[in-house]
Amino acid sequence: MDFYIIIPAHNEAAFILKTLQSLVEQSLLPKKVVVVNDNSTDRTQEIVEHYTLKYDWISMVNTQSSDAHLPGSKIINAFNKGLKTLDNNYDVICKFDADLIFPSHYLENIANHFKANPKLGIASGFCYIEKNRRWVLENLTNKDHIRGALKAYRKDCFKQIGRLKPSMGWDTIDELLAKYHNWEILTDESLHVKHLKPTGQSYNKASKYLQGEAMYKMRYGFWITFISALKLAYKKRSFSLFKDYMSGYFKAKSRQTEFLVSNAEGKFIRKLRWKGILKKLS
Repeated sequence: MDFYIIIPAHNEAAFILKTLQSLVEQSLLPKKVVVVNDNSTDRTQEIVEHYTLKYDWISMVNTQSSDAHLPGSKIINAFNKGLKTLDNNYDVICKFDADLIFPSHYLENIANHFKANPKLGIASGFCYIEKNRRWVLENLTNKDHIRGALKAYRKDCFKQIGRLKPSMGWDTIDELLAKYHNWEILTDESLHVKHLKPTGQSYNKASKYLQGEAMYKMRYGFWITFISALKLAYKKRSFSLFKDYMSGYFKAKSRQTEFLVSNAEGKFIRKLRWKGILKKLS
């Protein structure tokens, strides 16, 4: 299978060499890799250029955006700029972070999953972070959710969900819409990917409100937002985050912020969410 990979990168000089090196050592090489160098002020561009000169299937796009860390919009806007440089001759398109180390068989195993199941729309392995000199699961979400750091989409699924939304929560919206269109999601626990920079490390106060805003834009409604915000804050061991998430939800509601999904998609999402909540309570 032909893999296209897009890597948004902002000041990733400390990590991106290891990410690219792990990709050039894959047992199944990607057909194309595009690094979108988004307003970096460190050595990111220099490091990526070393690889573009050595491998003709690796390229770089330089772009300028805000220095503010805005989870979702900044990353997906950069991703979309990389997407514009690519043709349509791929089977799987990936959005990878610039701070990952992939095992050498990663892409081959993901390809095998897609080949084995024609209804598989999105697939990935698991992120592991280093704690006390040990690599442990970065346990922020349910194991059946694919982290935004390492998404791989079958082309037809990617197009049917309307590509990626430039908003906080994009990596939840994509899976919900994939399920709406009857695609399946798969996470392979045997694929351990080293995540060198833990999620949320550079999030600021304003960005934390965006999580609640995203729940509003996905048409969760109050109670699903309440339960989801409480669960996420508990996982991160911070009650103040729960208040931030709910504040973001109510601000978006008061401003009548535009939804990211249709009425029909929202109804499906709420039904799916309630089904998951009730299953855990039973």
